[in-house]
Amino acid sequence: MKAMILAAGVGSRLDPLTRNVPKPMVPVINKPVMEHIVHLLARHGFTDICCNTHYLAEHIESYFTQYPPEGVTMQFNREEKLLGTAGGVKRVAQERDFFSDDEPFLVIGGDDLTAVDLTAMMEFHRSSGALATIALTMVSDPSQFGVVVLEDMLAAHGSPIHHFVEKPPRGRAPSNLVNTGIYIFEPGVLDLIPAGEFYDFGKQVFPGLLEAGKRFLGYRTEEYWRDVGNLREYRECHDDFFTGDLKIELDLPEAGEGLWIGEDCQIHPTARVDGPCVIGQRCMIGPGAIIQEDSVLGDDCVIGAGATVLHSILWSRSRVEPGTHLEDCIVGFNCHVYSNAAIFHGTVVSPEPASS
Repeated sequence: MKAMILAAGVGSRLDPLTRNVPKPMVPVINKPVMEHIVHLLARHGFTDICCNTHYLAEHIESYFTQYPPEGVTMQFNREEKLLGTAGGVKRVAQERDFFSDDEPFLVIGGDDLTAVDLTAMMEFHRSSGALATIALTMVSDPSQFGVVVLEDMLAAHGSPIHHFVEKPPRGRAPSNLVNTGIYIFEPGVLDLIPAGEFYDFGKQVFPGLLEAGKRFLGYRTEEYWRDVGNLREYRECHDDFFTGDLKIELDLPEAGEGLWIGEDCQIHPTARVDGPCVIGQRCMIGPGAIIQEDSVLGDDCVIGAGATVLHSILWSRSRVEPGTHLEDCIVGFNCHVYSNAAIFHGTVVSPEPASS
């Protein structure tokens, strides 16, 4: 089966993390968020994948070329100018002849961290005779999403969509059921998207389906889903891992309950590591340093003597000098946090482009 990952956006809501890293490559538990998506697709039989790119496209393309996922074929379609969610899909259909003429295909965002049962969703779509099916979930604040009202709001798995509103004002949403950005389409949807222009699923295609009376269904899911679209969501998805809500298979050995430590780490005997936390490969933790709960260290991180890291996320090759205290922080690739500083609720990124 075929799937397309939307990965062309700039990711401005994740600023400053995305100043030199494209949003799909932002690491979640030490792997790019898009890599988690690719593994999900592969587990559900979507092994032929195309990805559109634009902003810092070479980061995405080079990573998945260098580290190709097992059992998956990936290709890329770089957009010189952004074409929107639907416009990017149309471009792939035209330039790559990627989609089959008689088989449904899946579209998913490059920043969607999810455990949605794509197999069950595909079965629901195929049995319904729908032209389009979108995955829906309940959220507390729907103002940042496409909000859906179903013809039967009590249907166990879903029903035809009655009403669709893209990002309504806060407090004015007709429901708390929102579009997850996970879609299954019949090839006929491509005929509704104009070529060569910016076109959006939420703002144009979906209202057009309803206006034309096409069979357009919502599929309800209660499985894990989070749009890693801003700093709060980014922090919280790591918390979800430590609480067990987010299931991710780690390549690191478990050194104790809730404690994962990579190979070739050097942890001084006087250092303290309090789980749950994840420590990548080849990390160095100096004398008297303390790594406290709900922290994630990427590969090749260095924590100096007497430094403290609490509830923080350190990307690969970051360095925390002696005596430094970090709490509720995010530290980007190759960043150097100097001695005797105390940073609370901070985000530290390099001003220079950096590879993951």
